[in-house]
Amino acid sequence: MRDCRQFYINGKWVSPSLVDDFAVINPATEEPISTISLGKVADVDKAVAAAKNAFSSYSETAIGERLALLRRIIDTYKARSEEMAQTISKEMGCPISLSRAAQAPAGLAHLLEIVKVLEQYKFEELMGSTLMRREPIGVCGLITPWNWPMNQIVAKVAPALAAGCTVVLKPSELAPLSAHLFAEILDQAEIPAGVFNLVDGDGPTVGAAIAAHPDVDMVSFTGSTRAGITVALDAAPTVKRVTQELGGKSANILLDDIDLETAVRDGVQVCFRNTGQSCNAPTRMLVPRSHMANAVAAAKQAADATKVGDPFADGVHLGPLANQAQFNKVQRLIRVGIEEGATLVAGGPGRPEGIEKGYFVRPTVFADVRNDMTIARDEIFGPVLCMIPYDNEDDAVRIANDTPYGLSGFVTGSDIDRARRVANRIRAGNVHINHARVDFAGCFGGYKQSGNGREWGKAGLEEFLELKAIFGYAGRIK
Repeated sequence: MRDCRQFYINGKWVSPSLVDDFAVINPATEEPISTISLGKVADVDKAVAAAKNAFSSYSETAIGERLALLRRIIDTYKARSEEMAQTISKEMGCPISLSRAAQAPAGLAHLLEIVKVLEQYKFEELMGSTLMRREPIGVCGLITPWNWPMNQIVAKVAPALAAGCTVVLKPSELAPLSAHLFAEILDQAEIPAGVFNLVDGDGPTVGAAIAAHPDVDMVSFTGSTRAGITVALDAAPTVKRVTQELGGKSANILLDDIDLETAVRDGVQVCFRNTGQSCNAPTRMLVPRSHMANAVAAAKQAADATKVGDPFADGVHLGPLANQAQFNKVQRLIRVGIEEGATLVAGGPGRPEGIEKGYFVRPTVFADVRNDMTIARDEIFGPVLCMIPYDNEDDAVRIANDTPYGLSGFVTGSDIDRARRVANRIRAGNVHINHARVDFAGCFGGYKQSGNGREWGKAGLEEFLELKAIFGYAGRIK
């Protein structure tokens, strides 16, 4: 990979307006693996100007031209997929097996899906004498996190390009290398100058400048609810569109007709996946009170069997947390769980036995958790499961919905009709029945403090479009 101190602006790799070196840390070793430069307001201004200039022509391109561009990106992405997987594992600690199976392929999946959508999408529809026309919204500022870098970057960039928008991307400064590789992929695919721009930086400087910029027509943000609020406040004076995919505290309701051991094992594994650093992770396991003792035993067995270690070692289930701040946060919240009286079933504070360095944590399970405890309310973003008893189906739904979040939910049950009824009652943007895999043609986004707007598929494309009514388009104008 090339020098990561540069930004990608107007079709070229350019030096920052002011060099401000920032080390990218490998979380498994705590050692630097690269250096970026943190951008300034002047760099954002330059990138936005390039995007604004490019919008006038790119927004008018034919659908066939956009499809051709997206297909070139797909071909280039495929050729560099192993490089992408390796980069993600180095920068944020994901096991290489997961990077190859999910992290890198997620970006490709969004590209393939948006091609399918664009091939069939109707940007114009005549309703009587009125033409309903969908047009690209304009220059889009995209701010993305470190936990699923390609999933979240491409879930924004792909529909923006399909819609005819131009973009300025600020990836997480903690895991920016995959974004730089993606910029190289776009450049190799001959994306027109100014259509895609990348500026590294932190939230208070570059993120705030993008959100507040008067020439940015839309901001799409993924990250914490706290940071999402700040982005919305920065964007408010210019009345631009703001879409947010924020935090979650998803409940996994285990119904009383299940194979308990299998359901608990699966729930633990999905909660811990990506070292628990998924906003939709099922971190609250709701168990029938009469089944709790057996469920706790099964959860302990599953947690104790989870192997933590070097992301590039064979057989590793969990790598480190992605950065030191996240490590400190998870350690603090595990201690809070113990202090508030939850029963520690597995794991606990500190690194796993035999590991002295790196942001590794012990896969942790708490039982006897009340839904008003801190560990049941706050998004921990680590491999920490809270097991909460419930008395009946109505009680389970009440507990599941008793959260400020509403990103995702899970229902596990043998009676599919019953599971569907329960899923319909969960106040969340998406619900998994029996751990069904995500469908990239579906949509992703949340209720309540989990955000606004939707990503993925057709719904994701429409977030980047404005709807215009042209009256009297058909027939004589009176």
